[in-house]
Amino acid sequence: MSMSRARVARRIAAAAAYGGGGIGLLGGATVGLLMTEVQLARRVVGGSGDLPPNADGRYGLAFARQAGRRPLRLALAGDSTAAGQGVHRPRQTPGALLASGLAAVAECPVDLRTVALPGAQSDDLERQVTLLLTDSSLVPDVCVIMIGANDVTHRMPPARSVRLLADAVRRLREKNCQVVVGTCPDLGTIEPVYQPLRWVARRMSRQLAAAQTIGAVEQGGRTVSLGDLLGPEFEANPRELFGPDNYHPSAEGYATAAMAVLPTLCAALGLWPAEEDRPDTSRHEGILPVAEAAAQAAAEGGTEVAAAAPVGIRGPWVLLKRRRRRRLPPSEMPGAARAKVRGPDSTVHGPD
Repeated sequence: MSMSRARVARRIAAAAAYGGGGIGLLGGATVGLLMTEVQLARRVVGGSGDLPPNADGRYGLAFARQAGRRPLRLALAGDSTAAGQGVHRPRQTPGALLASGLAAVAECPVDLRTVALPGAQSDDLERQVTLLLTDSSLVPDVCVIMIGANDVTHRMPPARSVRLLADAVRRLREKNCQVVVGTCPDLGTIEPVYQPLRWVARRMSRQLAAAQTIGAVEQGGRTVSLGDLLGPEFEANPRELFGPDNYHPSAEGYATAAMAVLPTLCAALGLWPAEEDRPDTSRHEGILPVAEAAAQAAAEGGTEVAAAAPVGIRGPWVLLKRRRRRRLPPSEMPGAARAKVRGPDSTVHGPD
């Protein structure tokens, strides 16, 4: 299955690179057969109309007195998952969680700016990146992009989706902004969606995630597979980790995602121990062709892919990492998750 996904991902990425409109993942007859399932799913899978809480601001005020260091600038771009839709307190959003964790690791204040928009598809990334790059003195040091779910549900051609994402990564990297892409989540984990739609949703989202990985890495970004947001927790505990609308993550779900993304975020900024960038064979890590690594990552949430060698005939060779999740500062953890993990001793403050 992973080799088949790798071939499809290569085809989608190639079509994106050469301006192809898209490669259909399903035939028209199959789509028609699924329409009844789609209508049933829409009755039980919600979509909150509430605006996500505004978490923008400065985190890590305990480190503000350290002289000679300006705050790090962190941006969040993408869709409702990046914006934190489904929770009600700013500190529960992925941006706040990542800013708090980054401040604790870097021992430096972090300024968070969120341009993500609920409902956004990849064609909104051009606008979002333009917002981030308008003021050259405030270009982020690192940008986390989470995008793709709405591309699948709105049937955007996958090659177009990947091309738009790759363009966004390229523009940011040209301004020396590091980029971490959380690839398309596994929509097959949404509990009220039944077969065969669940299988199709899983297949389409994983194939897009693999192609996104190729497109982002080829432009100098890193990716983290959001998979089932992230790891087995969502499938095992959907009532706890999905929010009330059965679609967006709950506070505990966002905390789980942030713990998986944070190590890659820190590694992109050179804040992670260099020895941890070497592949650990005991964790099934290694240097692989990008398409093969992308296919493996799409099947396992929390897996990182980053360029390791120049582009060759089969694309760049990449490092496939399964980093250990970074514990978040307790003061910023959602209440139910706070009892499960212990973070650094440093006090980290941010908007509530």
